[in-house]
Amino acid sequence: MKISAGGKMKKPNLIYVFADQLRYFSMGYAGDENAVTPNLDAFCAESTDLCQTVSGHPVCAPYRASLLTGKYTTSTGMVINEIRINPSDHHTLAQVLDENGYETAYIGKWHMYAAELGNHYDPKNSYIPKGPDRLGFNDFFAAYNFRHEYEVGTAYYHLDSPEKIFYEKYEPDAQTDMAIEQLRRLSAGEKPFALFLSIGTPHDPWVEENVPEKYLAKVRDKEFRLPENYLPDNDPHADEWARLSEEERAQLTEWMRVYYAMTANLDENFGRLRQAIREMGLDENTILIFTSDHGELFGAHGRRAKNIFYEEAVRVPFLIRWKDHLEEGVRRNFVFNTVDIMPSLLTMIGLPIPEGVEGTDLSRCIEGKEDTQEGALMMGTGPTAIFGDGHEWRAYRTKRYTYAVYLADGQEFLFDNEKDSKQMHNLIQNPSYTELAEELKGKMYQKMEEIGDTFEKNSYYEKNWVRDRKILRKAER
Repeated sequence: MKISAGGKMKKPNLIYVFADQLRYFSMGYAGDENAVTPNLDAFCAESTDLCQTVSGHPVCAPYRASLLTGKYTTSTGMVINEIRINPSDHHTLAQVLDENGYETAYIGKWHMYAAELGNHYDPKNSYIPKGPDRLGFNDFFAAYNFRHEYEVGTAYYHLDSPEKIFYEKYEPDAQTDMAIEQLRRLSAGEKPFALFLSIGTPHDPWVEENVPEKYLAKVRDKEFRLPENYLPDNDPHADEWARLSEEERAQLTEWMRVYYAMTANLDENFGRLRQAIREMGLDENTILIFTSDHGELFGAHGRRAKNIFYEEAVRVPFLIRWKDHLEEGVRRNFVFNTVDIMPSLLTMIGLPIPEGVEGTDLSRCIEGKEDTQEGALMMGTGPTAIFGDGHEWRAYRTKRYTYAVYLADGQEFLFDNEKDSKQMHNLIQNPSYTELAEELKGKMYQKMEEIGDTFEKNSYYEKNWVRDRKILRKAER
């Protein structure tokens, strides 16, 4: 930590940049030859690469709730998208930072406030009012609940009123400009700060109008192919967001082209942000993170989108740099789950972890001082954005294996991710793996018991946790 003007040790700043639907496997540093990510590849070489990071619930709203509370979905209640989190039962990451002298800023997609399915353009759903619903981001807040149009004239945000403020340029470009502007303001002050930048790309729709031609040109001559583990029939467990029509299947490779173009833009903007951080001298005492909320399948296993335990959905990039504190250009091979982010960062910064946090402090693993063989409990608690039963699953992922089970029919899966990285061979019926499957299954249910997860149907939460798509206070359930 650096010395402040008053002679005290100044706590580090925190800049947390996260994309939407960007999978680990689409990064150049992870080996994807179609990726145009030179800035992120360079950042990886100067960072600690948490290469086994997983999204504990690979859906937009559940991830964000877990990120800021350090709790699993079964404790936040954010079991689907387009419901409103109840702030009263949580002591959030931003609140801890705010209480300990940090300025807190948030820019971009929020996705924890809407309470009407499909009516997300209405300010009563897209505007997050000042107060507890901002979960501790009490300083600068330029956000919207969610939408996925990024063009000039369609993309907008709110400040401290329901008025829509439309971006005058491509949304990720404008958000990066805004982040740089805020960093100039924040760096001029005496207080440490935390800035969260939530960028909507490369989330669909993957149509060419949704990304500037400049970035399409970067991938125009690349050859995109269907995944090796592509299946021509829809997964019977898939919800309506994960199923593919024949028309959509015919568009998959062109969808990929737009996705990679969006990622190229994301990479360029991260490069601009990184350069600004250096020029302001913030690189000296700032924890800088780049990550994503979840991935995308593009037809793998007969699915699109996320909300499933397969690697394409759960495996996300997580690069963290803190000059003179973390090693550069190293990979840490422990499993890092979404709920572990909050307690790990708070410990690194030197702040207390609130009571009720369910994640594990893995800061010493990030620092390379310890390792852990523990796995990650991952969960799916229903369809993506509607209430309905039949899609619930739980999974336990270690460094090497993934065990998973569906609630509806009890179907089980076991994958050796080292020998079978595409998860094409389910080993659950192989007698040689029976003991391992039982061990992982036992660890999964033990973790579920620890956090009070009783593996309920989605309708249980609709009946007992939610009223008018708003999560009730704990005392009201």
